[in-house]
Amino acid sequence: MRVNPVPATPLSDAVREIVEVGRFLSVRNFVPATSGNFSRRLDARTAAVTRSGVDKGELVEADVLVADLHAPPPEGASAETPLHLQLYRDRPDAHAVLHTHSVVSALLSNLRLAEGELVLQGFELLKALGDTRTHEAAVSIPIFPNDQDIPRLASKVTALLEQRPELVAYLIAGHGLYTWGRSMAEARRHVVALEHLLTYELEKMKVLR
Repeated sequence: MRVNPVPATPLSDAVREIVEVGRFLSVRNFVPATSGNFSRRLDARTAAVTRSGVDKGELVEADVLVADLHAPPPEGASAETPLHLQLYRDRPDAHAVLHTHSVVSALLSNLRLAEGELVLQGFELLKALGDTRTHEAAVSIPIFPNDQDIPRLASKVTALLEQRPELVAYLIAGHGLYTWGRSMAEARRHVVALEHLLTYELEKMKVLR
């Protein structure tokens, strides 16, 4: 079967998209302090990734590094960069990966960790996720325990993605959200939609107590 080549994205375009999404998500308090990390695929071999320890709402060109998908992350990159690179290797159609640290994603992932996943259903906003076309769908968001051994965590994510090609996101308990898209615009839409959906779910839990 013929595999379509991954179209190349100029580094300057990737930097612009990362800087813009950083400002967009920062004003919504999805990446407080220096939390979170973003990336944008450049081609089949490389991706642009954010540098560690910087405020994502104040990113500049020097805060974006180039990483080889099949090599150790570049010096200065976030310790979580392997999670981004693994997603690009596992999902050839993923062109942007966004990791956020909102209050609701950290709290709800802790509260629902024992279940291993959060199943969202009955919400109209589900249609903003990937190829979901109806509010009647059930969308699963896996929840992984937090782990400082990032390669070990990445291997767990890979194992699950192999079984669940429909997934568009996952949560790390007490930590935050990872989501991706076929473009930066789609990945950003996933973040906004999921943050609202997680908030709906948390409010529903309060009502049903």
